[in-house]
Amino acid sequence: MNHLTLARPHLSRRARAIWIGLVALLGFGAAGMVLAVDPVELQDPALQARYRSLSHELRCMQCQNQSIADSPVGLAGDLRREVRELLVAGRSDDEIRAWMSERYGDFILFRPTFSWRTAWLWLAPGVLLLLGVGIAVRIVRQRAALAAVAGVEDDDESLT
Repeated sequence: MNHLTLARPHLSRRARAIWIGLVALLGFGAAGMVLAVDPVELQDPALQARYRSLSHELRCMQCQNQSIADSPVGLAGDLRREVRELLVAGRSDDEIRAWMSERYGDFILFRPTFSWRTAWLWLAPGVLLLLGVGIAVRIVRQRAALAAVAGVEDDDESLT
């Protein structure tokens, strides 16, 4: 019996699991990017640029956190086709956004227009920021007052 064996590197279970995880992550990430590519090219470069811009501004109604340009689902493909058809028909970008918003609601727009229904979306960050600054100022003033009182008490004790 021959005692010569091929030398195999021995990986610990943890190292093997990390290796498999990295390979899977890279493989699935690349597959997702390939699926999200929209191969359709419009004949006019200006229309193609507008198409790409609009498809990145509209939200996929199924995925909800991806634009229709990045989403591989069928609904996003249908929405991309509708955008192409509206562009070829001569509609402006604002008309396409309005048409999509009328049909699917303001949620389809990543940047909804300012109206009474969406005012809270635009005003809430500023209000929350002012509220946070007000709370921070109040806490700092209270701590400064407590420190001043504690300093006076310490001075009184050192005098006696």
